[in-house]
Amino acid sequence: MKFYLVDRIERIEPGKRIVGVKALSLAEEYLADHFPAFPVLPGVLMLEAMVQTAAWLLRLEQNWSKSIIDLSSARNIRYGNFVAPGSILRVQAELVKIEGEIATFKGAGALEGGQQAVSGRLELRSRNVADIFPPAAAADARIIEHLKQRFQLIGGPGALAAAAGAQSRT
Repeated sequence: MKFYLVDRIERIEPGKRIVGVKALSLAEEYLADHFPAFPVLPGVLMLEAMVQTAAWLLRLEQNWSKSIIDLSSARNIRYGNFVAPGSILRVQAELVKIEGEIATFKGAGALEGGQQAVSGRLELRSRNVADIFPPAAAADARIIEHLKQRFQLIGGPGALAAAAGAQSRT
């Protein structure tokens, strides 16, 4: 099962920052178990929402050259408020640096009223299938194409166009 934890990209400042949104619905399958009488977004999925948001910015910075981006480390993760069904988690990730295949981000997720839900520092590793298993190198192009289509579905091009328009007005 794949969890998509970025429903929409609201804002992108290329090379700097990205803001993504996750609207939590009671229809999310995992809420039946976490917790049945008090359903909330699991903390690990709040962290994954930060990872997925940061990964979109990293893909843009690398000009879609890597097919796999995964969490290398998470540091100083702090949880604040619960994210309950009907809530919107707004996640922002700020790019700190990229060194080789590792990118460092500061991330935070907050509810609509500004209450902090999660924050921390992330290190993401980017690579290609070919780096791991050269005979499967053809998979990279298919994965990247799928990711580009997903980026369109969640409003990435619109967020980029808005950033370009704001930049040209300054």
